[in-house]
Amino acid sequence: MEEDLCRYYFKNIVEAVAHSHAHGVTHRDLKLENIMLDSNWNLKIIDYGLAAPSEGRDGSGFLKTTLGTYGYMAPEQHLGRVYQGEKVDIFALGVILFIMKSMHPPFNAASPKDQFYVALASENF
Repeated sequence: MEEDLCRYYFKNIVEAVAHSHAHGVTHRDLKLENIMLDSNWNLKIIDYGLAAPSEGRDGSGFLKTTLGTYGYMAPEQHLGRVYQGEKVDIFALGVILFIMKSMHPPFNAASPKDQFYVALASENF
C-alpha cells in the first residue's frame, strides 16, 4: 500500500478504535479481516464478538481471558498474563500497520519461539 493511502486508512482505524476505547469498549480481536470498507470507501471495524469493557469484568482495569487471533495477540496474552484491553488493541494496531505497509506480517508466528516476535515483545525494544 502506498504511504499516503496507508496513512489515511490507518488514521481512520486508529480513530475508530479510539472511539470504542472512549466509550469503554476494547475490541480484543483487531485484525485486517475485521476491517471493512463500505460502498463509499468508508472504513468500518466489525466483529465485536470478543469485545469487553475496558475496565475489565471485575472493574480492576485488567482482563484475563486469552483470546483473539494468534498473529495479532500481544505478548502478555501469549504468556497467559492479565492484560489491559486497550493495550492489546494497540499492539494489534501495530501489526495491522506493518502488514498494510509491507504486505506481510512482522513475524513468522506470534510466539515466544519466533525471534522477531521476541524482539518486538521485549521490554528493551
